[in-house]
Amino acid sequence: MATRPRRAPSAEERGRAAEQTREAILRAALAEFGTKGFAGARTASIAERAGVNQQLISYYFGGKQGVLNELRARWRSAEAARGEQSESYASSVSTYLDVVLDDPDWSRLVVWNALGDEAPDSQLVAGLRSAVERMAQRQRDGEVTDAIDPAFLLLLSYAVTFAPIALPQHVQGISGLDPRSPEFRRWCAEQLVRLVTP
Repeated sequence: MATRPRRAPSAEERGRAAEQTREAILRAALAEFGTKGFAGARTASIAERAGVNQQLISYYFGGKQGVLNELRARWRSAEAARGEQSESYASSVSTYLDVVLDDPDWSRLVVWNALGDEAPDSQLVAGLRSAVERMAQRQRDGEVTDAIDPAFLLLLSYAVTFAPIALPQHVQGISGLDPRSPEFRRWCAEQLVRLVTP
C-alpha cells in the first residue's frame, strides 16, 4: 500500500509551533529559576524541562538572560494591569497575596533576585516609587494610617505578602496555618489591614 508523502506544515502551523515552543521554554525557565535562582539555573536543565533542544533557548531568546528579560517584561505588564485597578487597600492586599501564592515559582524568583547584589533596574525602581505614591494617596484619602511613612507601609505590605514564600516554615510555626492555604490568606490580609487602618 502506497503512503502519501507528509505535507509540509503551513506558515500558520509553524508559527503556532514556534509560539508553543517559546511558551514551553518560558514555563520551564520559570520553574528552574524559581528552584535554583537565576545564577544556579542552567540552560540545559531548562531545555530538558521544556522538552526542547537547548539551542532553541538561544534561537528564541538569545540565552538565559533573554529568557529572564522576557519573564520580567511579562511580570511588569501584569503588574501594570493590576496597578490600574482602583482597588481598596484591603482588596489589593488579598489580590497580591493571591498573585504571590498562586505562582510560587515566580515569587521565589523575585526573592532569589532580591538576594543578589545587583542594583535594581530603573523600571523596577520607577514602579516601586509609583506604588509608594499610591500608598501616600491612600493616606491622604484616609484609607490607611498617615502615622507611618508611606514607603514603610509599602515595604511592610511586600514583606508580609512574600513571607509565605521566603519563610514558609516560620510563617507556619508562627501562625499555625499552612502558608499556602486560603485560611492563611484570609487571616494574613485581615491582620495587615487592621494594622494599617486608622
